Amino acid sequence: MENISSTSILRAQTRARVVEQREPFLKSPLDLVLALTMLLVGSPVLLLITLLIKREDGGPVLYKQDRWGRGGKTFRVYKFRTMVPDSDEKYGIRQARNNDDRITRIGKTLRAMGLDELPQLLNILKGEMSFVGPRALAIGEIVNDGKGNLVTVENVAGFYTRLAVRPGLTSLATIYLPKDAPPRKKFAYDLVYVKHQSLALDARLIALSFWISFRGKWETRARKV
Repeated sequence: MENISSTSILRAQTRARVVEQREPFLKSPLDLVLALTMLLVGSPVLLLITLLIKREDGGPVLYKQDRWGRGGKTFRVYKFRTMVPDSDEKYGIRQARNNDDRITRIGKTLRAMGLDELPQLLNILKGEMSFVGPRALAIGEIVNDGKGNLVTVENVAGFYTRLAVRPGLTSLATIYLPKDAPPRKKFAYDLVYVKHQSLALDARLIALSFWISFRGKWETRARKV
């Protein structure tokens, strides 16, 4: 009960500190059209991934987690499971590392190509996410602050400002920074997007993301793409 109460307080405090920003005209309608198209065209791929995950260890196909959304609201995100079942309960909520023992065999392939993110198309259809925006972060996620200290993501500078827009499948930070970059640096890139968001920028980032996925370089990509 104490944990539920503290989480509720954190959510209320976060919403009180965030000022939402207006999105570019047509951003939401274009998100919906692209999400529907990808779901229809990619349905055979979704079915194949479902069968492969189930075949490997018999665990759940989808990974569900409550994450921060626009305005400090929270929502439940959907992803294809790439880690062993119940990894959050066994190891705690933390980002994956290189050669992470939690990641399954099929999970490595899915993460390299970004295919584990496909179920989040449902979050886009529900208006909780966009194709482009700061990454949706787990509530109370533990991160390294770049100085060797472990802190919750809510205590990293820039966290609240990045909640001014909808989170996205891809972002400036995910494309131009390595996965193990310090959260403070990732948030700095997120704030650049918040200040300069546009449909032209979204189109460029979506195109780059498809290129990275096609090459299977999400886990090993260089800083320049």
